Amino acid sequence: MITKEQVLQALSNVEEPDLKKDLVTLNMIQDIVIDGNRLSFSVILTTPACPLKALIENACRNAIGHFISKEIEVTVHMTSRVTTQKNTGVPGVKNIIAVASGKGGVGKSTVAVNLALGLAKSGAKVGLIDADIYGPSIPIMFGLEGVRPQSRNVDGKTRIEPIEKFGIKLLSIGFFTDPNQPVPWRGPMVSTAVKQLFNDADWGELDYLVVDLPPGTGDIHITVTQSFPVTGAVIVTTPQAVALADAKKGIGMFLMESINVPLLGIVENMAYFTPAELPHNKYYIFGQGGGKRLAEQLEVPFLGEIPLIKSISDSGDAGTPIIISEENELMVHAFTEMANRVAQQVSINNALVLSKTIMGQP
Repeated sequence: MITKEQVLQALSNVEEPDLKKDLVTLNMIQDIVIDGNRLSFSVILTTPACPLKALIENACRNAIGHFISKEIEVTVHMTSRVTTQKNTGVPGVKNIIAVASGKGGVGKSTVAVNLALGLAKSGAKVGLIDADIYGPSIPIMFGLEGVRPQSRNVDGKTRIEPIEKFGIKLLSIGFFTDPNQPVPWRGPMVSTAVKQLFNDADWGELDYLVVDLPPGTGDIHITVTQSFPVTGAVIVTTPQAVALADAKKGIGMFLMESINVPLLGIVENMAYFTPAELPHNKYYIFGQGGGKRLAEQLEVPFLGEIPLIKSISDSGDAGTPIIISEENELMVHAFTEMANRVAQQVSINNALVLSKTIMGQP
């Protein structure tokens, strides 16, 4: 007869590659059911976007076969429970991910949109805030120009209902302004408007709330990072030296003592150009490997290269982001891998913070 103790002992030899502890210690093994020679159990991952899911499942099967018996019929249910490290200040939201860049024109909003959709495709519950007050682009990229969110009464308070499309919840200042009229925002007005996108909306239960910040380092960045405990920041740059110089300034802002937001990593956008008729050719128009070298210099994760392909802008202009339209397999793969790596870094950071909290470290 197989016993539960034998199963746990065998699986204690399987290490979670990112967290560097075994699955049993991490309490990731649950729902063990033994029926004669049949065994089933669940592995609770820290994110549905875990890029190591198949590796972990295979390691569990091998551990049962090696430490108990190869004759056992094993069923492994791979599921997930997204972790959180602290109260984000937004009810129901587990993690806030800021997407930023040192300068404009590097495709930050495109990365933020496809990151949010990539996380959602993995099975996570995701929201997206367009906090680029001066140039909101989310309404265009989702085909929602002219749409106005509804509001309803929740516990005696008026709450904005985020727009739902492609499986995620959306809010943008562009939903509340005339796209043909400039709005001369002053500092206090900017801070108030941004906070309302967080505080006055009924976001429900979300695993990740992605925030598309404006370029540079200004009022909005300070408002968001000091008003809400941001889980981590994703920095978007191109390989070009000018963009990298500005990216360093953006990174420096997040590392300031008064802000202190962990870096989830760097995304190199427009890394190379690939023509549709020559999908295996790469032309490094803006230089090569600048984002990766910057990540190595700062000892932060490199989250991936995103090619420069015309279908990206076409799909965004058409209101169907590239990862949803699936017109280009290369781009879908690039953004999916990036989203998986971001989710992976969120889990690692959350585990690190929890470990320090348990040990009483600052």
